[in-house]
Amino acid sequence: MTVRLIWAQSRRGVVGRDNLLPWRIPEDLARFRALTTGGTVVMGRRTWESLPPRFRPLPGRRNVVVTRDSSYDAPGADIVTSVEDALTLDDDVWIGGGAEIYAATLPVADALFVTDVDLDVEGDRHAPPVGPDWREVAVGDWQTSETGVRFRFRELRRAESAGSGG
Repeated sequence: MTVRLIWAQSRRGVVGRDNLLPWRIPEDLARFRALTTGGTVVMGRRTWESLPPRFRPLPGRRNVVVTRDSSYDAPGADIVTSVEDALTLDDDVWIGGGAEIYAATLPVADALFVTDVDLDVEGDRHAPPVGPDWREVAVGDWQTSETGVRFRFRELRRAESAGSGG
């Protein structure tokens, strides 16, 4: 099984505020789409609800929504009541948020795809702490979005699977 987490975070690790992204970076959304298309994307109910209705379900992907409410209706998505159940649905999954789902899946994750956003913003949701068992395997150059926000892409792997043992 391969579990990859994908998120964008501010300088202080903020990933969301009031169930929304506190920035607009179309290039980050394009990367998310490019990486996850054709795969299974697992997200929590609040993340599902934060998606604009025209993007629900995320096109070209199997959408899995984790919620404690087994009667929850998310047209076009599979509903599961635990992260563990979500991880049994496919051998290759992308974790698309939110913060609680990231924290629950980090211990079993193989790779992290992080967009660093060069902003200091307030937020109520934060990325999980990434410990010393993770190694950067790719770090992109800082870029400026068409919206004027600076960002860069990073990829991290667990130290034991980081390749040459850096």
